Amino acid sequence: MPDQHTDQGSQYGYQIELGARRFGRVNWLGLQTLIHREVSRFLVVWTQTLLAPLVTAGLFLLIFNIAIGPRRGDVMGVPFLAFLAPGILMMTVIQNAFANTSSSLVISKVQGNIVDTLMPPLSGLEILLGYLAGAVIRGLFVAFGIGLGILLALGIIPAHPLIALVFVVLGAAFLGGLGIVAGIYSNRFDQMAAITNFIVTPLAFLSGTFYSVEALPPVLSVLSHVNPVFYLIDGVRFGILGVSDSSPVLGFVVCFTATFAICLLAWRMLSTGYRLKA
Repeated sequence: MPDQHTDQGSQYGYQIELGARRFGRVNWLGLQTLIHREVSRFLVVWTQTLLAPLVTAGLFLLIFNIAIGPRRGDVMGVPFLAFLAPGILMMTVIQNAFANTSSSLVISKVQGNIVDTLMPPLSGLEILLGYLAGAVIRGLFVAFGIGLGILLALGIIPAHPLIALVFVVLGAAFLGGLGIVAGIYSNRFDQMAAITNFIVTPLAFLSGTFYSVEALPPVLSVLSHVNPVFYLIDGVRFGILGVSDSSPVLGFVVCFTATFAICLLAWRMLSTGYRLKA
């Protein structure tokens, strides 16, 4: 005999499972709990996850200004330090977004408590969204802190703040998704460190953070345009300064496509339990 609760729920286009695990198609309580856990992880150690990146970004700007700033002149019609600031901002955002998801997964796997994430009634998409939300929120915290510092120290008011915000969110989501893939693949901290050193760091440094790609030789310029992080940095630079090496529309298309592709891969890995389930 059909369950009375199921019959009543189906009349309104949704299902209520016994035990109240989920309402409709999304386990909102479980998703909210996972997001809260991921955000709490970096807020508890805020001096390491939020304050340290701000200090590092400030040191980057200070050192470059002392070393070559006065002699460098303008780049793309803006002072060198102003040109450098958006790149430093985005580089810091993506590094922290990657670290948030990858470290969460690797630590859970090493400590053996990844089962606490896999056992609750959460789908692969819900787990993906929970981890990505933590990465994006951490990225926004870092971006706001560095942006405030740029405003106070350099007096730079964003030319297109909404465009800058869109690229910051895309950057945090892209590297957050990449961090999920890397965290699932890695079973040890040394494997995670290798991915960070040989993939993430080169992507960030060889992307126009410290220079305009117009100054590169043709071969390196072509390689830079293949790098999605180049478009992230270029998009934020356009949002803050109003200048860029490429079209912001093209950059948005490339970044959205790359983010969708990496998140699709992460969703597939989470849904199948690849390297997560024994």
